[in-house]
Amino acid sequence: MRIIGIDPGYAIMGVGIVDYKGSKFTPVYYDSILTEAHTPNEERLMKLYDELSRIIAEYRPEAASVEELFYNTNATTAIMVGEARGMALLACAKAGIPISEYTPLQIKSALTGYGRADKKQVQTMVKMILGLSEVPKPDDTADALAAAICHGNHAGGRIPRG
Repeated sequence: MRIIGIDPGYAIMGVGIVDYKGSKFTPVYYDSILTEAHTPNEERLMKLYDELSRIIAEYRPEAASVEELFYNTNATTAIMVGEARGMALLACAKAGIPISEYTPLQIKSALTGYGRADKKQVQTMVKMILGLSEVPKPDDTADALAAAICHGNHAGGRIPRG
């Protein structure tokens, strides 16, 4: 099963794709989509959508794992991240990819066994599980890979194939 993990963000959207077979994860692609500050909102959203759609078309994931929005105290930031998250959901839905959504607590628990694990612990587990020489940067990229691994651990082979 090929899984795309997405860490929604407005300035930085993490994207990670893994293959999951048996109980083994293999990294396929990981990076972040960046948008520039002071660029009009609609241009930033269009870039996120276009780049994510291109990645989906190239790597053809069979399942999507999207981190649920973590609301902080800045409502404006939460709205902007929500819009970016909507673009990610739209790109996956238009490609016909089944979408699963996980809270940060579920993702942390799936990787470390502890839902309150810190970011460094999760990143170390991403590196170990995928056999990488270093933790992917920026943090959003590692978070996207964590979301993909979480889905593999939760769904196993139960994703229906079209």
